[in-house]
Order: sequence, then structure tokens, then C-alpha cells
Amino acid sequence: MPAMVSRGRGRRAINEINMVPFIDVMLVLLIIFMVTAPLIAPSVIDLPSVGKAAKQPDKVVQIVIGKDEALDLKVLDKTSRTTLKEVAAAVKKAQAGATNAAVVISADRSVRYEAVVKVMDTLQRAGVQRVGLSVQLAN
Repeated sequence: MPAMVSRGRGRRAINEINMVPFIDVMLVLLIIFMVTAPLIAPSVIDLPSVGKAAKQPDKVVQIVIGKDEALDLKVLDKTSRTTLKEVAAAVKKAQAGATNAAVVISADRSVRYEAVVKVMDTLQRAGVQRVGLSVQLAN
């Protein structure tokens, strides 16, 4: 309810907003920020450089998930059909001898996300270290 002021003949409402409390609060906040800003330690971000880039894999094993959720294992231009239960053993066998091997999973657009996650989970449980997803850009 607006404050009433008696000026001259009658009572009239004050139409102005009292800015003094607002200015007081803003000055207190300004002082708080000015005091605390120098106390905050700047964080250091360690960005990778070109020289520190990860070494390219010696061997790439590709797992292709088809529309019918069938798994194909591609190693050096050789393709073989496998199942979800056998995929970990097949990948381990294909990586044998390579110290820096990577696994790339590529799936058809219509494949359920759950099928891709199951393959990734199976490989992770088997101890496969480097697993990535293949991404194709739309033309």
C-alpha cells in the first residue's frame, strides 16, 4: 500500500520508489565482491598440445552393428560374423600381439541405442581398453 503524505490541502500517495535501501544493498554486495575476488585462486587448465597427442593405434578392430543387430568384426579387410557372447573373445584374439590396438564400433542409424551399449559393456567387462564410436557426418 503506498505511503500517504500530508502536503498542504489533503493526503496524496507518493509515486516514487525509495532507492536508498536498494543502493545500500548494492554497495554492500560490491564491497563483498571486491574483498573476496583477490582471494579466489585462479585455476590452471592443462590443454593438450600437438606434441602430446595420443599415439595412433597399431591395429584397428572395427565392430559393425547391422540393421538386424547382427555383429560383424572387421580386421585388416577381413570380415567375420560374430555374436554378442563371442565378440569379446574375438576382439581379444584380433588384438593379440598389438600393444596399441583400438576398437571402433559403428552402427546403422536404425539400430537401437541399447544394442550399441550392450556391445560396449561386453568389451569393457572383457578388459578392452580403447573403445570408440564411429561418427559419420551427414552430407
